[in-house]
Amino acid sequence: MKIGIGNDHAAVTMKQEISEYLRELGYDVVNYGTDSGASCSYAEYGEKVARAVAAKDVDLGILICGTGVGISLAANKVKGIRAAVCSEPCTARLSREHNDANILAFGARIIGIETAKEIVKAWLEAEFQGGRHQTRVDMITAIEAGN
Repeated sequence: MKIGIGNDHAAVTMKQEISEYLRELGYDVVNYGTDSGASCSYAEYGEKVARAVAAKDVDLGILICGTGVGISLAANKVKGIRAAVCSEPCTARLSREHNDANILAFGARIIGIETAKEIVKAWLEAEFQGGRHQTRVDMITAIEAGN
């Protein structure tokens, strides 16, 4: 499985550590983020990963900025993207199981690296449950199509 990862200047170190962790778990990682600590826009990297996920260039995406919020907002503007900001493993797992989230986001200024690894692992191990949850995801897709 191929994971696209993106970040802004606030999350360079965490992106590097999560990328290495993903490789240790056996995933291919594509870096769409910055490797510089110079100030930059999270929106640019959120969009890059989201477009790669939507185009199926990668299977899933992970986004990291200071809080995870700004970068996820940018990603969610791309059709077909369901990016979820998660600061603990339970929400991450449920975002996949119930919402079929295809991008995970979190904040390098909010959580530490060990928590980030737990979140990533929980999210990647979870599977969409379909059923009643599919109906709700379809409703989200319909809202998106109407805009």
